[in-house]
Amino acid sequence: MKITDFFSLLGGLALFLYGMQMMSNGLEAAAGNKMKQILEKLTANRFLGVLVGAGITAVIQSSSATTVMVVGFVNSGMMTLKQAVWIIMGANIGTTITGQLIALDVGQLAPLFAFAGVALIVFVKKQKVHHYGLIVAGLGILFIGMEMMSGAMMPLRESEAFVSLMTKFSNPVLGILAGMIFTALIQSSSASVGILQALASSGLIGLPNAVFVLFGQNIGTCITAILAAIGTNRNAKRTTVIHLMFNIIGTTIFTIVCILTPLTSLVESWTPGNVSAQIANMHTLFNIVTTLLLLPFGTYLAKLAVKILPEKQEEMEGVMHMEFIHPMETKRDTQIGLSAIAVTGIKNELHRMIGMAKENVEKSFVCVKDGKRELLEEVREREEYIDYLNKEISKYISKVLVNESNPGDSQYISALFKVCGNVERIGDHAMNICEYTKMIEKQGITFSAEVKEEMDEMREICGKALDFLSQIEDNSGKNIQAIEDFEQKIDDMTEDYRQKQMVRMQKGTCSEEGCIIYSEMLTDFERIGDHILNIGQEMGMGKVGA
Repeated sequence: MKITDFFSLLGGLALFLYGMQMMSNGLEAAAGNKMKQILEKLTANRFLGVLVGAGITAVIQSSSATTVMVVGFVNSGMMTLKQAVWIIMGANIGTTITGQLIALDVGQLAPLFAFAGVALIVFVKKQKVHHYGLIVAGLGILFIGMEMMSGAMMPLRESEAFVSLMTKFSNPVLGILAGMIFTALIQSSSASVGILQALASSGLIGLPNAVFVLFGQNIGTCITAILAAIGTNRNAKRTTVIHLMFNIIGTTIFTIVCILTPLTSLVESWTPGNVSAQIANMHTLFNIVTTLLLLPFGTYLAKLAVKILPEKQEEMEGVMHMEFIHPMETKRDTQIGLSAIAVTGIKNELHRMIGMAKENVEKSFVCVKDGKRELLEEVREREEYIDYLNKEISKYISKVLVNESNPGDSQYISALFKVCGNVERIGDHAMNICEYTKMIEKQGITFSAEVKEEMDEMREICGKALDFLSQIEDNSGKNIQAIEDFEQKIDDMTEDYRQKQMVRMQKGTCSEEGCIIYSEMLTDFERIGDHILNIGQEMGMGKVGA
């Protein structure tokens, strides 16, 4: 094998992986946040879930990319662990499409696909068509890369050392280990299976030796999802455990069957003389049979994953953290489903922020009304948590926007950025109200029963408005009107209480210091209403709870 052949091998692998990346990017740009609605409708049923997983993987030619997407969905809270099981099973079936296309020699049409895709991108002005062009061009580039790898390996037939190495893979343990390690290194089972088919087409390996390498490749592809799960929540990590269990169970079953029965010979007899097709058929058989065997036990796989990785809530208690999103690494920035993952994760974190802000608002009024200064530290700690979430969510949104290719999703994520700032400002006003307690205590200020009743009414209306904001599930006119009504009610109450305060001042029934503090409190109360209205407007009047 000449150095130029080695360069061709690397170049072919680069084109193969880049083609997959193009297809992922195209699907992400075309679907964007719509992926959430699609999955919610289809993953409730296990059979539809398997079909969805297979379909997405068939389009992007990568089970690793699909599984990374599922890890992100589970981490953001938009998919349950049980739903993830069916998608993962389907992904393993969908990834076999690449091998079948290679066996059918679709590579002959690869330049045509590449040209057609690039033509759509260059000559058609419509943005949506560009996304589909990426998918088509990516498919063509993928198979051009496959052809390059296959041609680069032809000279290896003359290498006695390499041929001798291939014969060692008849040992099940060595074959499985080789497949695992190689696939883990390039992080693509489609690419590694394609290379195995290229070796077979060059006459370097037959099905009896290749079969165990093939099984190992199915385990090795899990490494991408494992890496993607670093820094995610417990449920997301369990998703990778399910993916790993699926392939380990399948490999164990098929290794035993291939050793004890003539299954390898049977698969060879389907396409005699075409080792590439034999590998593709075994790969398809492995994943379809494993899926059919484990489909009735999907729920138990989820339960077993929970037992392997039990809850450790104490790890996060007292530690400021984000539950539904985590900082993205560069290689994940363009993963499929990123828009849906980002939007759902951000909205869930905003739910947490709104809940904390609501609690602080209510506690601040109680603190002032009842003189409970011991609440001050509790409110301050929660305010620091709100500030932390505002900073981290804002950083995350900034990173998402850099990589967002769908204009509609980009606009919506920008709105979420503004919502985050408004929630943080509500927390600031709650802190302001709570801080008045120190001055009240220092100056010995007391409030009348009438003023305390007004404070209770302010606390109640703020709590109701923030609760409503968190529970809205559509952007109907009714919800829009409700948010506006809350804000108007707060404005009316502010004006009414100021008038009553003026009357008390004229009668001399309140101190000058008390009047100043109460006036400041009313200003904070009114500002809280303004920020609630801003949040409703930015979220399309109700998408926080969607």
